[in-house]
Amino acid sequence: MTQVEKTYRAIRLTRIAPSFREACDIVELPSREPGPGEIRVRNRFCGINGIFDTQIARDAVDYVKIALPTFTGVEAIGTVEAVGEGVSDFAVGDAAVSVRFTGGYREENTAPASGFVKAPAVTREYLALASTGVSAMVALERIGELKDGETVAISAAAGGLGHFLVQLAALRGCHVVGVAGGPQKCAFVKSLGAARVIDYKAEDVAQVLGREYHNALNVAVDTVSGPIHDAFLANLANHGRLVVGGAASDLEGKPEIVTAPRIANSIYYKSASVRGFMNGLLTQYWDEARARLFRLYEEGKLKVHLDSADYHGIEGIYDGVERLLSARSSGKVVVDLHAAP
Repeated sequence: MTQVEKTYRAIRLTRIAPSFREACDIVELPSREPGPGEIRVRNRFCGINGIFDTQIARDAVDYVKIALPTFTGVEAIGTVEAVGEGVSDFAVGDAAVSVRFTGGYREENTAPASGFVKAPAVTREYLALASTGVSAMVALERIGELKDGETVAISAAAGGLGHFLVQLAALRGCHVVGVAGGPQKCAFVKSLGAARVIDYKAEDVAQVLGREYHNALNVAVDTVSGPIHDAFLANLANHGRLVVGGAASDLEGKPEIVTAPRIANSIYYKSASVRGFMNGLLTQYWDEARARLFRLYEEGKLKVHLDSADYHGIEGIYDGVERLLSARSSGKVVVDLHAAP
């Protein structure tokens, strides 16, 4: 009897296009045994990074040079099925998380063991902590230089990254100002420990900050850009730090016209600063941050909130990306790579 070749499916970026769905194809690939230094992981869950995915599809991420075709996705968690020669950090049956680009949107991943990290169990929660949680902690502590009791503003506070930022700042005794859209999301952010939540759909963020937090923000973390970035910048305290972790508004494709004074006028007299956060340049801090996040979660001090949408299979990744871009999600968007029951 002829042995049937084992295969798996993955999403491959095949063309440059306006959307992730238009740019990609689902392909079937042969499974392979790990070589020296490699492990093979059968993925169960993957985390969605819809803005990054869309910009990759448009070839608009300057720091990632892609050569078509390429595989996609960053983060996935699964079970180690096989271990190559020379690998001592993983054993068959371990939970392993991929945190490297091209490792996420696939049912199986055979790659160098150095591209994975161990987790206590194959769950959505550990996936979110190992990737997005690490980003939140490193952004706050290493770039924002957060201190206990400071006043901290966070945009997109109900999102996958934002909900971790709010909790981590609150755990440090900080006064957290969250920005979110709509009553439901604002109530969610409040439940995470935010002292003040600004509903940008019903309130003018700049006016609220100017009235209630004039020159009072010690740290602000912005992933949206545009007017919210400007409002955070205008209300930094002396020695305040504005951390730029993204620019979601860039997805609209409209050229940004800046009519305000140059940034020097905003930061010089306060000795404030604007700092870029690029997690991939801070890998030396990942392991320590991940260990603390796992411990906080296991002690019940940090909660992982998952978006309510239920997506299954490789096909569900497209829906997950579009869900995140719709601004309807709260918490981390995760896809179960198993088919729907």
